[in-house]
Amino acid sequence: MPAQQAAPRMVATKLATLPLGDHTDPATPGLQLRVRAKRDGASRTWLFRYRWRGEWVRLAIGHFPGMSLAEARERAIEMRKTMDDGIDPRRARPRRRERQALPALPSSASSPDDKHSVDFLVVEFIERYLRPTRKRPEYAEGILKREVIQKWHGRDARTIDPGEVIDLLDAIVGRGSPVMANRTAALLGQLFKFGIHRHIVKTTPVQLLMRPGGKEKPRERVLSDDELEAFLRDPDSCTRYPKLARAITVLLLTGQRRGELARAKWSEINFDEKTWVIPDANAKAGRGHVVPLTDWAVEEFAVLKRLSRGSRWVLPGRTGDHIDPMCLSRGLARCLPRFKARRIDAFTLHDLRRTVRTGLAALKIEPHIAERVLNHIQPGVAGVYDRHAYLAEKREALERWAAHLESLRAAPEITEET
Repeated sequence: MPAQQAAPRMVATKLATLPLGDHTDPATPGLQLRVRAKRDGASRTWLFRYRWRGEWVRLAIGHFPGMSLAEARERAIEMRKTMDDGIDPRRARPRRRERQALPALPSSASSPDDKHSVDFLVVEFIERYLRPTRKRPEYAEGILKREVIQKWHGRDARTIDPGEVIDLLDAIVGRGSPVMANRTAALLGQLFKFGIHRHIVKTTPVQLLMRPGGKEKPRERVLSDDELEAFLRDPDSCTRYPKLARAITVLLLTGQRRGELARAKWSEINFDEKTWVIPDANAKAGRGHVVPLTDWAVEEFAVLKRLSRGSRWVLPGRTGDHIDPMCLSRGLARCLPRFKARRIDAFTLHDLRRTVRTGLAALKIEPHIAERVLNHIQPGVAGVYDRHAYLAEKREALERWAAHLESLRAAPEITEET
């Protein structure tokens, strides 16, 4: 029986004349050039053929003449080295296009084949680090799912290189979200350090020398008396949503955080004593406090009570739980054109806290009382040893603030005729 004839050596100058079919390169294990007929001639695609866990796989790695023979050989050698490191080449390269929908994350009990995937790394990071150490991990989880899994779903985490990290962060900055780029960069650094600790990866591709989104400037937005007057005259017309109008008014009257209101239960609102108890679990610093309510604030809560329709939450969501705090921000963002029509420039819910604090200062409220109204931790010895609730002092401060807002609401409207 005659010996099988070896495949002819590939020559760069003759690739364009090869006939239809798959042509193997004897000089590079796994490299093939597939020639297929097309209406306008023939297409020539470089393939890398390999065996992974008993399965034959062919990966398209480029097209001739866009990728030369030398480049195709180099790419095939790189993929062979990837296999030597125990990594499937299919999971060692970027996806051709980003998915439109967020892919579902696997559970931590994924098969051994997934133990080095980005998906598995993120799940382990969330379950073993974020949730045990962060009071509210939902924000960070959302970033990881939107920004990281959306981009690197299915990738082997060991193959992510520093350039890809830069590309991901640059894309976030490019869409106009520099602050989100900074948040994502910080989470990526923690994610891959965790991966090293858990032996999922050996090194970290996060090698940043500066914040991708640049230095963040503290916000200074404070609503003017004219803007407050325009809102307070008709909150419903500014928002279209009665519940949102009441929520904004409550935040403006109390100076508390949106998350604290979103997570509030009716059992924490005492209409008789006119107080709102914010428990430690809902407070940002883990130190709850009692917010004295003015008559106006009580009226706003009474309206929210009717709108809640028997729910135990002040602001119930659609699933039976409380509303997501981000829903309040998104609702406000949708209404900003209405505010603009009333000469109220764009603002955020957190700007209301700054507005309250500035207003208290203008009313000559003692700084340490104004800070306690907002539940800011006091510095130094006072913050450690002073456990007085200052409920009466806070009530007086908020009463004076409510009186100022009432004077704006009741002021005669100035028209062109007057």
